[in-house]
Amino acid sequence: MPESSMTHMRREILEIPDAVARLLDATDDALTDAGSRLRELSPRVIVTVARGSSDHAASFLKYAIELTAGVPVASLGPSIASIYHAKLKLDGAACLTISQSGKSPDIVAMAETARTGGALTIALTNTAGSPLASACDHAMDILAGVEKSVAATKSFVNSAAAGLLLLAHWIGDEALLSALRGLPGHLRRAVECDWMSIGGALKDETSLFILGRGPSAAIANEAALKFKEACSMHAEAYSAAEVMHGPMALIGPGFPVVALAARDASEPSMIEAADLLAGKGASVFITSDRAGRAAALPFAATGHPLTDPLALIASYYGFVEAFARHRGLNPDQPTHLRKVTETV
Repeated sequence: MPESSMTHMRREILEIPDAVARLLDATDDALTDAGSRLRELSPRVIVTVARGSSDHAASFLKYAIELTAGVPVASLGPSIASIYHAKLKLDGAACLTISQSGKSPDIVAMAETARTGGALTIALTNTAGSPLASACDHAMDILAGVEKSVAATKSFVNSAAAGLLLLAHWIGDEALLSALRGLPGHLRRAVECDWMSIGGALKDETSLFILGRGPSAAIANEAALKFKEACSMHAEAYSAAEVMHGPMALIGPGFPVVALAARDASEPSMIEAADLLAGKGASVFITSDRAGRAAALPFAATGHPLTDPLALIASYYGFVEAFARHRGLNPDQPTHLRKVTETV
C-alpha cells in the first residue's frame, strides 16, 4: 500500500518496531531510578491504575511481575478515589499507573490517593510533563511518539515493553533485558504477518472469541477491544480454560475463534482447547504450528515467553486494520470514539 494512502492506524502499526527500538535506545535515568527504588522497597504487593488499552498493558504486566518477581498484583478501580473519595492503606506497596495522555482526572486522582496512602508511585505515559507524571514519584516516558489513530497500537506495545524494562531492572533479569533488546527485529517480522485468513470465517458471523492464557490472556483482552473499536463487530476475550465453561454454549458450527498461543508453559493447554473447539465445528485459528485441527496462523517467535505476546498483538493489529477496510470502514474514525477520553 502506498504511504500516501495508508490509514494512520496502519502507519502506526508499521512504526511499532522503531518505537520500541527508540524506547530501548533511550538513556532514561527515571527507568533505572524506579527499578532501584523497587529493589530497595521490596514491595509485598503492586497495585495498578489504568483504563482501556492501558489497563490491558497493566494486566499483561501483572502476569509478568507475578511470574518473575513473585509479587502479587491487583488492579485498583479509579472511581475509588475520583467518585467515592476513599482512602487506601498502601504502606510498603508500589503503584504502577499507565496512561497514554496522562490527563484523565480519575487516573490522576487514583495515583494521588495511592501516593498519599503510602505507596511508591510510578507512571508510564506517552506525554512527558502530564498531570499524571507530576502526581507520581517516578514518571517514565514510553517514547511511542505521536499517535493519530484513535485505536492505540504502538503506545500499547511501548507501554508493555516499558513495563518489562522496569521489571527487568527491578529484579536484575538479564535474560529479559536481552530479549527486549532483540524485540524490534522480531516485531518487524510480526507486523508483516498476514492473518486475513480469519476474515473468511467472519463473513456470516456477528461475534468472535479470542483466547489467551497467562500473559496472552491480557493480550486477548486488548485484541477484543481493538476488534470492537475498528471493525464495529462484537468480540469477547476468554481464558482458554474459562471458555470451556459457560461460553461453550455459544459455540456452534463455523463460530470464529482466535487462540493467541505464546511460546510458554501455556502453549499445550492452548492447543488442546483450540483443537477441542475445532472438533466441535468451530472455525479456530491459532498462533502455533503444533495444533492438529485448528488452522495455524503465521507468527514471529521471539525466544522469550514474556516478549512473545507482544509480537502476537503486533500481528493481530495488522489484521484488524485490514479487516476494517475490507468491511468498508475507516479504522481511523471509529463510531462514537475519540483519542483522549477524560473520565471522572
